[in-house]
Amino acid sequence: MKLLSIITPCYNEEDSIADFYAEVMKNEQFFHENGVELEFHFVDDGSQDGTLAAIKALRSGDERVNFTSFSRNFGKESAIYAGLKRAQGDYLVIMDADLQDPPGLLPEMYGFLAEGYDSVATRRVDRKGEPAIRSFWARRFYRLMKKISKVEIVDGARDYRLFTRQVAEAILMMSEYNRFTKGIYGWVGYRTKWLEFENIARRKGETKWSFWRLFSYSLDGITAFSTAPLAVSSFMGVIFCLIAFVFLIIVVVKALIFGDPTDGWPSMVSIILLAAGIQLFCVGIIGQYLAKTYMEVKNRPLYLVKEES
Repeated sequence: MKLLSIITPCYNEEDSIADFYAEVMKNEQFFHENGVELEFHFVDDGSQDGTLAAIKALRSGDERVNFTSFSRNFGKESAIYAGLKRAQGDYLVIMDADLQDPPGLLPEMYGFLAEGYDSVATRRVDRKGEPAIRSFWARRFYRLMKKISKVEIVDGARDYRLFTRQVAEAILMMSEYNRFTKGIYGWVGYRTKWLEFENIARRKGETKWSFWRLFSYSLDGITAFSTAPLAVSSFMGVIFCLIAFVFLIIVVVKALIFGDPTDGWPSMVSIILLAAGIQLFCVGIIGQYLAKTYMEVKNRPLYLVKEES
């Protein structure tokens, strides 16, 4: 029998755990007929509610349910890494507990693996139910990443993905502190099949992703898989030097030929403020990369385990 490890990062998902387990288990017969056993790996990312208790309740009735509980909230990226590191399956799938990743797709996804694909990924074809402003900026982010990064990051891509042990080992080799899993998937490559589905609203609870948290996450993605912002800051520096040189020539020529006084301090102050703003913006870009480097060289662990079983 082959083994399929179902990895589920959880943060305050007390109300969703039992429903998620029940939905996934509807596929048990299919996998059993195809010679595949199931195991669950829940990663409690420092939840403040009864998420861990709900997972333990499942484990009391099914020894295939395993869990890892963090000492605090380390983020979804660390939870995914912890689940991959502990799971022993021949196949592995990452799924959210909120049922926005439809378990009903699992048989179809496994079918593509049987055809020879190394990975089966999913993407939403719409964003119904999301705030309009968040959907707008999400699309702008994916469009930007497509232009500035060599790594394939598909618009609407979910972390919901089924892949082989070989792909899992490749992902685990990328043990960087600043993680952006969607980019890591694209970086490791392998033959991937994309499945599309319409957006599914959460059954219970609320999303943990605020606009600013998503904004910070997008910055992580940009700095992790593209150096284009650094090139932009250098380009802007060159452009402003050229503009300043041209204006200097104009001022000197006007003073020598036409005798115009070099007055107009309001415009000069505006130019200085604009140039200073551009400089600070470019320094901020460099600072983002420097901060990421700083966190990497500290070599801190991605997470700390408080309890596991």
